[in-house]
Amino acid sequence: MKDIEIKICGISDINILDALCNIEIDYAGFIFFNNSPRNVTAKFLNKVTSINFKKIRPVCVFVNPSEADVYQAISFFENPILQFHGNETKDFCESFGFDYWKAIHMESAASLEQIDNYDSADALLLETYKADIVGGTGEAFDWSYITTDVLANNNIVLSGGINLKNVDNALKIKPWCLDINSGVESEPGIKDITLINTMVNKITS
Repeated sequence: MKDIEIKICGISDINILDALCNIEIDYAGFIFFNNSPRNVTAKFLNKVTSINFKKIRPVCVFVNPSEADVYQAISFFENPILQFHGNETKDFCESFGFDYWKAIHMESAASLEQIDNYDSADALLLETYKADIVGGTGEAFDWSYITTDVLANNNIVLSGGINLKNVDNALKIKPWCLDINSGVESEPGIKDITLINTMVNKITS
C-alpha cells in the first residue's frame, strides 16, 4: 500500500499528462519559469482545461512571479497548489488564498532554519542548492541534512535528482512526498511514461 505522496513535476506535454492521470500519483507539477526547459507553453495551457485530472492535484511552480503571473497561471487549473522557488515572502505566498508549498534550497544543514519563515506553508520542498540555478539541477543534495525533528513537524517534499537508482534511499528518509522530475525523462524536459510507471511501481510496491 502506498504510504507516501508522489509528485511528478515538469509536465509540459499534453499526451504525457493525459497518460499520467491514469497512474497512481497525487500531484502533477507545471513549471511557469521561462528559463526552464520544462516551462509550459500557451499551446499546452489551452489544452490542459480539457484534461480529466481525476484524483491528481495540479501544482503550479513559480520563481519570483508577479501577482498577475500567478493569477494568470492558476486560471487554467481547478484548486491548484502554488509552489514558490524564489525569494517570495510568506505574505506573498499566503496572499492568493490557495495552499502553497515553499522550496528551501539546501546548501547546508543550516538551510533548514528557513522553514521557520514559512510556518503557514502546507509543505516545504527541500531541493538541491546550486549557485545561479533555481531548481532543476538534476542532482541530489546531502540527505543527511534532514533531521527527524523536521520530518516529524512538517510535510517535507524531497526533491532534486531522485531517479530509479537512488529512489530506495530516498524512501528510507521517509519524507511526506517525493518530487520526481528529471529522473523520469528520456532527455532534459522530455518525460517518459515508461520511466514514470517504473518509478511509481517502485515507490508503491
